[in-house]
Amino acid sequence: EEKIREAMERGDFDNLPGKGRPLSLEDDTWVPEENRLAYKILKNSGCIPPELEMRKEAVTLRELIDTIDDEKERLKKIRELDFLIMKIDMERERSLNLGTYRDRFFVRAMEGMVR
Repeated sequence: EEKIREAMERGDFDNLPGKGRPLSLEDDTWVPEENRLAYKILKNSGCIPPELEMRKEAVTLRELIDTIDDEKERLKKIRELDFLIMKIDMERERSLNLGTYRDRFFVRAMEGMVR
């Protein structure tokens, strides 16, 4: 972090291409070409696979837990998160045993999840 701060102060990042524009982080190389348009339409309409919805819910629960002062409520939410992580792990294990494009994507998407 210190090196990044120093580079910023020197202006090392001032002339980067795309400065001031949002990053395009879309990587659809895992999607078969014949499915890319359908996936893009679903994504643009806000639809995500159930597995990713669970992951999103887990992230939200984690953030919520950090804000709860009441110990009883905090423990309740921690149990909910533990159960959700167990479901995610079970789905991940199932996905490892399958091998479809969607399941391989799910496995890659889950790599940052709590272990």
